[in-house]
Amino acid sequence: QVQLVESGGGLVQAGGSLRLSCAASGSIFSISAMGWYRQAPGKQRELVALINRVYSTNYVDSVKGRFTISRDNAKKTVYLQMNSLKPEDTAVYYCHQTTWEGHEYWGQGTQVTVSS
Repeated sequence: QVQLVESGGGLVQAGGSLRLSCAASGSIFSISAMGWYRQAPGKQRELVALINRVYSTNYVDSVKGRFTISRDNAKKTVYLQMNSLKPEDTAVYYCHQTTWEGHEYWGQGTQVTVSS
């Protein structure tokens, strides 16, 4: 059973930075695609960033140039470095794992609040 545990959320002023971490259990991390999603109040959950098992990355347009997703397979951890944060980045951020078999797992979420 895969478990994903996020950390690193908090309150930051606009223009500031945060780094989210997601620690995964299980032995399949290195061959899984990992992603960060977010959900703001009253809005649908949206994909923020993806990194696959060969380290290719994709980002939603609104965070390109500001956010960076990375992974450390030895630590079974995926990161989201968020710079130049804006109030519209305020949301609960979720870690997501898709295994090579297509199974999906979610973390419990971590709150990010950006004040203006």
